[in-house]
Amino acid sequence: MPRIGLALGSGASRGWSHIGVIKALLAEGVEPHVVCGTSVGAMIGGSFVAGKLEKLEDWVLGSSRSDVLRFFEINLTQSGFVDTDRLTWFLNSYVASENQRIEDMPIKYAAVSTDLDTGREVWFTHGGVADAVRASMAMPGLFPAVQNDERWLVDGGLVNPVPVSVCHALGAEVVIAVNLNAGIVGKRNDASQEATSLQDKGILSNIKQQAKEYSDSIFPSRDKKNEAPGLFHAIGNSINIFQDRITRSRLAGDPADVVLSPKVSHIGMLEFHRAAEAIEAGELCVRRTLAEIHALTGE
Repeated sequence: MPRIGLALGSGASRGWSHIGVIKALLAEGVEPHVVCGTSVGAMIGGSFVAGKLEKLEDWVLGSSRSDVLRFFEINLTQSGFVDTDRLTWFLNSYVASENQRIEDMPIKYAAVSTDLDTGREVWFTHGGVADAVRASMAMPGLFPAVQNDERWLVDGGLVNPVPVSVCHALGAEVVIAVNLNAGIVGKRNDASQEATSLQDKGILSNIKQQAKEYSDSIFPSRDKKNEAPGLFHAIGNSINIFQDRITRSRLAGDPADVVLSPKVSHIGMLEFHRAAEAIEAGELCVRRTLAEIHALTGE
């Protein structure tokens, strides 16, 4: 049987579909020997190898939009909107505890991050699992950059959104890649845009409450449809564009044996409360590709 690698791509809230992919693969007897992830893919992959995926799934299925809003705050001493203390609690509770290290995991694991100064890929193949995940998902503007070995690290999706190359480097002979960026650019979805706009307003309102003395002029309300896109809508669409372009380029240069593309393009970047839809999409995507997967893995 070949050594199977699972490359879990970046994609913010669309990443909950990775849970469905992993569950469906395991149900079919397809167990990866190598798991590599970028951004949210690093988080889901880390939770899986650390034995906490079921606990994470329970949390995300039970969370609401207000639960997501609690992660956002104004902190003028940091370079992002995310409450770092709450994020640390979340990672240690549902991804990997503080003392769980990559080199001790039963499955070979790596997380991809980006050196903010040089633009080079940084692969975490040892050290704390939660620390690697935090560095991999440090999306500029939302999460503060993470310092590691005198480097400042940000989201790995900037350079390697679907880390097939990392799986190959760690010994995988057959790589199943999960691309969350398929279909996110080039088609207009008014319902998704409206939902993203509501999410913008919810997050921004949450931030405004915490910094009311400055925020009225920084975050004015948007009532007219012809006004400029909201902050998070603009950020989300910009990220979608470069993620799509980089993903296409990287997969062309280092193709996977199977590329799974869950149908989650309708889920906005910060719509983390839509976990049930995303997980189901991941499961369905595996079922549609079962014949190809079994042919390659021999399972």
